[in-house]
Amino acid sequence: MALPTQALVLSLVLALIVATSYAQNSPRDYLRVHNRARDDVGVGPLRWDSDLADHAEDHADKLKARCRLVPSRGPYGENLAWSRGDLTAARAVNSWVAEKRNYDYDSNSCKGGRPCRHYTQVVWKKSIWLGCAKVRCDNGLGTIIVCFYNPKGNSKGERPYDNFAVSSALELWE
Repeated sequence: MALPTQALVLSLVLALIVATSYAQNSPRDYLRVHNRARDDVGVGPLRWDSDLADHAEDHADKLKARCRLVPSRGPYGENLAWSRGDLTAARAVNSWVAEKRNYDYDSNSCKGGRPCRHYTQVVWKKSIWLGCAKVRCDNGLGTIIVCFYNPKGNSKGERPYDNFAVSSALELWE
């Protein structure tokens, strides 16, 4: 009798560990932060695509051996994040959204050569599908998150979003 009880307890503990890990990196977690940033500039929400998430997982699996961020150069828009410790969906996406301060809408460019293209991909108005994956590096020294967007953003000569929604909101305050 003791053995089945121990097995049941072990199974429950393992299930909680897996659930806790997934709970901070579920599709909903990726979408929530992306869509908050998109809403801020008047862009419609992204939707989760399981096939895109599978592609992100395939690419992440290729990166975990060397624990280095290397773009896939595939047909999708892409954002990559790395952290020495555990990296949650929210932290990764918030790091890309933080590049908003480096983006100048009027010139449609990054200010002073600082990065902003992760941010512009997050809010790219033509992107409607999202799929992400998270892996722990084989050496145990880092975590990588890969997000793919379809259709891809950051097309030369195009703006990530229309500024009329932002401008209209500002006019209300003047």
